[in-house]
Amino acid sequence: MTENTKPSVRPFGMADKIGYALGDFGNDFSFMLSSMFMMKFYTDVMGVAPAIVGALMMAARFLDAVTDVTMGQIVDRSKPTKDGKFKPWIRRMCGPLGISAILIYQASFANMSMTFKVIWMFATYLLWGSIFYTSVNIPYGSMASAISGDPDHRAQLSTFRNIGATMANLIIGTCTPLAAYVTVDGATVLSGSRMTIIAGIFAACGILCHLLCFHLVTERVSIPQNTSKLNLGKMAKSIVTNRSLLGIISAAVMLLLGMLGMSGMAPFVFPVYYNSGSAQSLSSLISNCAVLLICAPLAARISAKVGKKELSVVSCLFSAAVWLVCLFVQPRNVYVFVAYYAVSYIGIGMFNTVIWAMITDVIDDAELKNGVREDGTIYSVYSFARKLGQALSSGMIGALLTAIGYTDAVASNPGAYPAVLKSIFQLSCIIPAIGLILVALALMFIYPLSKKRVEENVAALEKRRDQS
Repeated sequence: MTENTKPSVRPFGMADKIGYALGDFGNDFSFMLSSMFMMKFYTDVMGVAPAIVGALMMAARFLDAVTDVTMGQIVDRSKPTKDGKFKPWIRRMCGPLGISAILIYQASFANMSMTFKVIWMFATYLLWGSIFYTSVNIPYGSMASAISGDPDHRAQLSTFRNIGATMANLIIGTCTPLAAYVTVDGATVLSGSRMTIIAGIFAACGILCHLLCFHLVTERVSIPQNTSKLNLGKMAKSIVTNRSLLGIISAAVMLLLGMLGMSGMAPFVFPVYYNSGSAQSLSSLISNCAVLLICAPLAARISAKVGKKELSVVSCLFSAAVWLVCLFVQPRNVYVFVAYYAVSYIGIGMFNTVIWAMITDVIDDAELKNGVREDGTIYSVYSFARKLGQALSSGMIGALLTAIGYTDAVASNPGAYPAVLKSIFQLSCIIPAIGLILVALALMFIYPLSKKRVEENVAALEKRRDQS
């Protein structure tokens, strides 16, 4: 399969970068809300044990093994339209995605039977994550290769994608704690009715961002329809023998265990251990501003000099070290803890800024080896790995919170449970530290695409296309 640049479209520019940023902005309005607050909502508002919430979120991801790869195949085998091959899916499915995101946070069902609440949680989460989120996110992520074939342009798209995700994280992480928490008898607790309204507002914002992405981005690289006969055995063999894909998948799973471990524990360590919902908001504000002001302008420049893999290893080890120091110091002042949180986020932000460009490097590497370009299939496998990391993080947090004795009673009267509070703090440091160390090890010993190897692959592909 070959790809040719469309001759009659405007050149790659700022509209593409802003539009692509808005795409992940839209994705993360529901994704980050789920990562940060779904466990808290169903535990504290709906009264479901955290282990059950985590187990159901993990179980839902097994379906993603089918839906993600299926959507990748659908995208690869779809015919390009006048709007492109990937963009039409974003416009078609962004509405259902927003509606399904709202359904998850229905506090009016808090007094229903436990069986009803568990079934509702499972059904709505499955509908949102395994069906509609997949049907938007797979085409969106695959689209980067069609926007431009230039590696520098793809690095810029990766940077702007991270900017979009960071902006969503900033808004959700900063505004939600300020709006959703209320004080009851001196304790900081989550309001279910407010969460329902917040979910509705964010869903509408997500739909708007996706529509703007559709109108601003141009697909200028023609990627023909894959008409080859589907061979599941061959596809599976191609995946398991692709070291670069396995390396980035391993790193992604560990990254999400660490990063979502941070965000997943935030609604417990800030309002429960430190009794400060406003500090949770402040931590998100400072962390995400640091990513925008430090990581966004510097990550692409540094990676261009030293390599994306090389930058990611160092930055993740730095963040892990910050959390180990925090665990040892155990700051009593919540604002000192906020500082640790923000500094560690800079290292994570460096990796997050370049990771999407690393995926296009993996796609190039696979094309060079197999002679077939499968953007949708490879991205769908990677997307599933990220969802698996999200689910494992939720399942891990749910199981650990249950193991240390956390219930909704702790949120209402934290002073009566000092041992639980100490464990909450320790988990908030240990989870990201271990996850980020494992990210660095995966990149060092599994992922083979160093700066030199990437440059060699790009040159080889350009030569092959010039000859075709």
